[in-house]
Amino acid sequence: MSLALLLGRRQVIAGDNMDTTAKNYTFFNHATCEFYPCHNMPAEDLNCLFCFCPLYALGPDCGGNFSYVGEAGDIKDCSACTVPHRRENYDYIMRKLAELQKRVSSGQ
Repeated sequence: MSLALLLGRRQVIAGDNMDTTAKNYTFFNHATCEFYPCHNMPAEDLNCLFCFCPLYALGPDCGGNFSYVGEAGDIKDCSACTVPHRRENYDYIMRKLAELQKRVSSGQ
């Protein structure tokens, strides 16, 4: 399912008259997770919505704080990155997902 279809589906579900100004759908904190807290940041800002980073596949273009490790330097280590876990980065993640969708569609 394409990202455009998912976003369009959200509009159908939400409807034209639904007030989404609160943007509660952009943040979720899972304090009962057995791995919580997974990053050293204030709990009230730790967004678990994108627990497994959807931008991993963008490699060096993800925009996060990562390094490459391993003998061949081919393993992406994102343990120091908090980009997908910051409340204010929801729109950034959605823009980058659209970029990823374009890359996949064009075969890049």
